Amino acid sequence: MSEAFGLVVQFTLHDEPAAAAFDALVERTVAGIATQEPGTVAYLVHRVADRPLVRVFYELYADKAAFDAHEQQPHTVRFLAERGQFVSRFEVTWLQAPAGKMPAV
Repeated sequence: MSEAFGLVVQFTLHDEPAAAAFDALVERTVAGIATQEPGTVAYLVHRVADRPLVRVFYELYADKAAFDAHEQQPHTVRFLAERGQFVSRFEVTWLQAPAGKMPAV
């Protein structure tokens, strides 16, 4: 588990229409992640109770190389290029190796 690489990203969206468009972009992105990224251990997108314009991503990769591969995938490149039109701010928290239970990778 010591090589695992993770991050949490919090996005604040402009307004409800931007949130709906962002969610659609996320759906297309997650479809690519699910089928084309064996090194992505977990990629979860959460809505936040009582904060309808906030999304929180939890991402866990087998290692830094898996994260780097994720960043180069066409679906991720598209997400990174298009997200700015919907997002008023975002914050990334980089995580060190996890403690706890994790699926074998």
